[in-house]
Amino acid sequence: MNRISQLRDRLATAGAGPGHAYRVLRLWSNALPQASGKRRTETFLPATLRAALPAIEQDLAGLARLRSAHPSADGGERLLVDLADGQTVESVLLPRDGLCISSQVGCAVKCVFCMTGREGLLRQLGSAEMVAQVALARARRPVKKVVFMGMGEPAHNLDNVMEAIELLGTAGGIGHKSLVFSTVGDPRVFERLPEGPVKPALALSLHTTKAALREQLLPRAPRIAPDDLVELGERYARATGYPIQYQWTLLAGINDGDDEIDGIVRLLRGKYAIMNMIPYNTNEGLDFRRPSAERAEAIARMLHGRGVLTTLRQSAVQEVDGGCGQLRARAISVLQPSSVRSIPIIVAS
Repeated sequence: MNRISQLRDRLATAGAGPGHAYRVLRLWSNALPQASGKRRTETFLPATLRAALPAIEQDLAGLARLRSAHPSADGGERLLVDLADGQTVESVLLPRDGLCISSQVGCAVKCVFCMTGREGLLRQLGSAEMVAQVALARARRPVKKVVFMGMGEPAHNLDNVMEAIELLGTAGGIGHKSLVFSTVGDPRVFERLPEGPVKPALALSLHTTKAALREQLLPRAPRIAPDDLVELGERYARATGYPIQYQWTLLAGINDGDDEIDGIVRLLRGKYAIMNMIPYNTNEGLDFRRPSAERAEAIARMLHGRGVLTTLRQSAVQEVDGGCGQLRARAISVLQPSSVRSIPIIVAS
């Protein structure tokens, strides 16, 4: 029962009509007991559904269980989550009522600066497992924004992610622009997202304005040139009314030069866009460095001064293995240590 469609079928088999199913999904996704709400369970729900609910609730609780929680001084909290089959994923409670969730165990894109991609794709998450991460987090604190930026490439699990987004944007009570779909730029995203009843905001992983360098940094991402990716993003932004969030992991000596600043201005000035600059979060064993705080701040100032709305973000909960995949990798390494291979990056002058 790791897909919402399977859960709906089970509820229908137990005698639930559309209104009954909506109530069950609303209470579950908001981490509320099934006995809560204005309508009394005894009079609103059919007897067959009431009889089936305890087993359904137990199975839903087993979709995502907290293995460990790692609070941070910035108000965030990284969660290592056990799935029913023993696999683990990460969720991150962000400051200001946000939550970052995972859509896959592992990832096939293999971004060279990301720990998640090192192990490849192990399996897809079902839509109910994604919503279960939200329910788990809401049992700890309020969640008003959900970003699909955790482990995995959402575009590679599009049906499940879209199903989770639809539930979170309806019964889950999350505002549509507060649901953020993060992708390296799979073309299917630009076809499918505008068709859904809930249209999320879009975050595109850019990381460089140079096509050849992007192929090195994101070796298994679709071969879409940065110029073309920005044009696709601009169309979606204008269609939905939400600015595109362009993600840029700042890597010292690789994509923090003045030539990249010029390239960003050329691509994004005048676009309905926000540039999110994120200094690299150090991964032990990977041969990348973050630029100095002074350099990162200077880049953000220069971009803003040249007409590109720019935020300089810090990766949440850095002091507790804040980079995506680090917490899971640390847990796995306790059982199965592995060597880490450095990856050479050639930057053309």
